[in-house]
Amino acid sequence: MTDPTAKGKKPFLYVVVCACGIAADAGKLITAAQQRDWDVGVIATPQGLAFLDVKAVQKRTGYPVRSAWRTPGEARPLPPADAIAVAPATFNTINKWAAGISDTLALGILCEAYGMGIPTAVLPYLNAAQADHPAYARSLERLREMNVMIGTYEPHRPKADGGADRFRWEEALDLLEPRLGRWAA
Repeated sequence: MTDPTAKGKKPFLYVVVCACGIAADAGKLITAAQQRDWDVGVIATPQGLAFLDVKAVQKRTGYPVRSAWRTPGEARPLPPADAIAVAPATFNTINKWAAGISDTLALGILCEAYGMGIPTAVLPYLNAAQADHPAYARSLERLREMNVMIGTYEPHRPKADGGADRFRWEEALDLLEPRLGRWAA
């Protein structure tokens, strides 16, 4: 983790994007972060990659969108993260992350973030039937125990419009910025 309080240094935010309908709107979080003086890199789950306009995201951030592991000896394409926002976060990613499953680059980064002390916020996006599953409540509790900050999105009805208009992309920044101290008054 770099020192985000260093004069002239922009903090670096990893935005982890999961596979769901609103993932195509991840540019809203990228834009908001850049307007708040963050540099941004995007990591997508393998399925989440298909929901993004990868070329547009890369042009906006100036960094490649990552989804796969680097090969040995390959340079790191992103600077170290000062903070991580998982948005939107699916039922699958939340449960695997809380269980310590690291079978994708995105999950590997999230699992390591805890041990590295990187502030992390998650904005869940799922339907009410998924949210009723007992594993979900246990996973949120485990993430809270790991000091992960959890957004306030209310799950939408199954098989209905997902409430994209109620998804507060900037909430991830609102949760993270006080943890970094850079924005403290």
